[in-house]
Amino acid sequence: MNWDETTDDTTAAAGAAERLVGPAAERLVDSVADGEDQAVEAALRPKDLGEFIGQEKVREQLDLVLRAARARGATADHVLLSGAPGLGKTTLSMIIAAEMGAPIRITSGPAIQHAGDLAAILSSLQEGEVLFLDEIHRMSRPAEEMLYMAMEDFRVDVIVGKGPGATAIPLELPPFTLVGATTRAGLLPPPLRDRFGFTAHMEFYEPAELERVIHRSAQLLDVEIDPAGATEIAGRSRGTPRIANRLLRRVRDYAQVKADGVINRDIAGAALKVYEVDARGLDRLDRAVLEALLKLFGGGPVGLSTLAVAVGEERETVEEVAEPFLVREGLLARTPRGRVGTPAAWAHLGLVPPRQAGGIGQGDLFGA
Repeated sequence: MNWDETTDDTTAAAGAAERLVGPAAERLVDSVADGEDQAVEAALRPKDLGEFIGQEKVREQLDLVLRAARARGATADHVLLSGAPGLGKTTLSMIIAAEMGAPIRITSGPAIQHAGDLAAILSSLQEGEVLFLDEIHRMSRPAEEMLYMAMEDFRVDVIVGKGPGATAIPLELPPFTLVGATTRAGLLPPPLRDRFGFTAHMEFYEPAELERVIHRSAQLLDVEIDPAGATEIAGRSRGTPRIANRLLRRVRDYAQVKADGVINRDIAGAALKVYEVDARGLDRLDRAVLEALLKLFGGGPVGLSTLAVAVGEERETVEEVAEPFLVREGLLARTPRGRVGTPAAWAHLGLVPPRQAGGIGQGDLFGA
């Protein structure tokens, strides 16, 4: 392990959860990895593109890029991976290094606050080495500007001195491959995006793909699981392999303590009921938001601050932690007049909407 891994493994996770405290930061369905997840993921990560499950288009395109680079005897083009946490960006970066037969250096954007931090990392790279920069959109502006020249010309200018007497000393770098990962590609400036030779967006997984992930992980963890049990866990995993693996471990614990250690549909359902993850993947916080919206405010529209007070959480927690999944599932809508529950939300909670609630008409969506 290199020095970057020891300092920065936790930094990337902290970036997405830095404002969360208490129960909201410890959700079983959180896609950000904690210390336990990072330790287990190291053992479960696929080692090459052939083992990697899902992301078919990304795998096919990346395979062509890497094969062509090996055929030329050159380093691979710089790669930008975007997508939600837990979809496999770090895993793909390690696979890129393995496929190219190169070492990998791991760091993150928040850890690089000065141009000198980046210069120290770049100057220590070996020829052909892969530099994985997680949460690249959170890198400081001076370091970002230095990265432009490093990616394009494999050179950085180190400034010595201050004021009128400052001198720029050019430092040649060995050819390397930068793999950048971001959960918010829109925050990357165009000059930085344009310097990546290959850009890929990671999509959420289909349930069938998650079932394959769960069966593979169960085999590596020496857990016996039947197809119905894998289907039950996959359906509650929010399209995210990291969450699927976390739920698998919790169901395994339940099966070992409450049953004979074998995971089937009934065992998986009973275990996830204990952990308050319902059949659609909603947890306590998600349901609290929906119940407040539907029961207290008749389905809305209601302002975010009011909804957060009703739930007993911070405004940022509701907006950034609960709402994205609820919106993606079609259970909640953000409108100019406030948050509105959809007919699917009423049906999911088994509630009957009032006469004037539960629907999202054109007037609600456009403030008419």
